[in-house]
Amino acid sequence: MTPNPDSSKTTLVTGGAKRVGRELALALARSGMNVAITYRESAAEAAQTVQDLEALGVRAAALQLDVRSEENARQVVAAVASKFGSLDLLVNNAAVFDSAQLSEITLAQWDTVFETNTRGPFLMAREALPHLKASHGRIVNLGSLGGSHPWATHAHYCASKAALHMLTQTMAKAFAPKVSVNCVAPGYIELQAGREAAHFASKTPMGRNGSAQDVAEAVLFFATGPHFITGQILTVDGGLGL
Repeated sequence: MTPNPDSSKTTLVTGGAKRVGRELALALARSGMNVAITYRESAAEAAQTVQDLEALGVRAAALQLDVRSEENARQVVAAVASKFGSLDLLVNNAAVFDSAQLSEITLAQWDTVFETNTRGPFLMAREALPHLKASHGRIVNLGSLGGSHPWATHAHYCASKAALHMLTQTMAKAFAPKVSVNCVAPGYIELQAGREAAHFASKTPMGRNGSAQDVAEAVLFFATGPHFITGQILTVDGGLGL
């Protein structure tokens, strides 16, 4: 399929090569947006995702990125804006998930989680801001139910996502009125069946776990809905956190 000539908007999805990030990229492409994705180590998966995106009739690209690097973030944002001519949406999806007893978390573990989950979105948003202001664009951060609920064996992860939730709201005030900033906070997203998945499904009022498509539809709401909506944290958990 050849690119749709009417596709004029561009989104950048960090960590968009696989899992939930890939579904976000595909959903945005189906809405008609050109899509740039980033990957850190998953080059083969990124190449396949670009192929699948282009099959949907949009322009696509994959760029290697370590979101912890200020210089790398600057280079990637500049490259996307140059290649596509604009940047209309930044989706900060790249993240790390780690489990450890609070009393046993090492400094290296703590720093790795915060550098990726909190500093990364800050750097990407800061670098993208001039382009997003020019397009009256949007930012969607991927938070977590763990950002509002304490999980005893995930203190560093929960704290990093809570910080991202607050960063979302701070950005919303700082970047208004030209840029809207919102956050989608998934609960348990089932990527493969198993005992853990069954456990969480049994605790969820909606009777099932979340899917990558559920997250994608929430991101699409912020990506395509009223620009007036900003500073919101939308929990996508089927009621698990109630």
